[in-house]
Amino acid sequence: MKGPEGLKQRLVARALEEGFSGVGICAPDAVPEAAGRLRAFLDAGRHGQMLWMEDREAWRGSAAALWPDARSVVMLAEVYTPEADPRAVLTQRDRGAISVYAQGKDYHDLVKRRLKRLGRWLVAEAGCEIKVFVDTAPVMEKPLAQAAGLGWQGKHTNLLSRELGNWFFLGALFTTLDLPRDRAGRERCGSCRACLDACPTGAFPAPFQLDARRCISYLTIEHRGPVDEALRGLLGNRIYGCDDCLAACPWNKFAVDAREIGYAVRVGAPPLAALAGLDDAAFRVQFAGSPIKRIGRDRFVRNVLYAIGNSGEAGLRPVAAALREDPDPAVADAARWAMARLE
Repeated sequence: MKGPEGLKQRLVARALEEGFSGVGICAPDAVPEAAGRLRAFLDAGRHGQMLWMEDREAWRGSAAALWPDARSVVMLAEVYTPEADPRAVLTQRDRGAISVYAQGKDYHDLVKRRLKRLGRWLVAEAGCEIKVFVDTAPVMEKPLAQAAGLGWQGKHTNLLSRELGNWFFLGALFTTLDLPRDRAGRERCGSCRACLDACPTGAFPAPFQLDARRCISYLTIEHRGPVDEALRGLLGNRIYGCDDCLAACPWNKFAVDAREIGYAVRVGAPPLAALAGLDDAAFRVQFAGSPIKRIGRDRFVRNVLYAIGNSGEAGLRPVAAALREDPDPAVADAARWAMARLE
């Protein structure tokens, strides 16, 4: 088939050959309500310390404003489904629970490499201009992905798919080509509350709403300095991110296996005692090529100490004691808190 529809069919086929699990296309201005929803989120202060969301609000609220020359947005899904229920590690209190997406190689690198290859193919095929994004620019990927028909934003605000479950990354390819659009995804959560009820910290004020200030992923990754003492005990042994709401979703019965070997587990559930002893150099070596590396040693060890305090393992008290005078104030505070919890 020739023309735009034929090009779209070839693009979809090529994307699947590259390893993507889903492809959809929408217009850059397909989500006009996104700017208002973002403004309400920011006005309520639910973004916490993520001030970068305010700094580029205009671009984040409108993909058309980010690149005015774009005529189509190609949204792509890349699956990273875990082989087992990630919540099993939560009972191993002397070990750290790390979010599934961070247990392998950094998805930013893997997805962007695939996106760039697809983009180069499209440029050669159609002589257009492109820009690719993987969670590194002010792009509201999830609303765009719903508009492109890849699924819908569930009550936990993550994207769900009848074909893929909810274990997948999103990438965006903006192009100056005017490609045929896909039908937007329709919400299918019904009366289910599994994801909302699974949240340890009550981070969902209402269905389809998230208060990042109570989200464990935010607290362990984005939040700088000490975490509110009222929330520390709720972190359990989660030291980087949280998968509880994703793992609870019944739509995961349709989840497909990950195709990218780079998402295979490299980190797993390491002993807390070993992690607490990492200095900056050792931290960088251990987590080279991992998204964990970006939060730095101090924030990571702070998280580890909260997990030690929650472990109930008296034998870990000396590990915490060794860090009670750490140069980083948040680490030292976490160490003293852990010691007190283990007395």
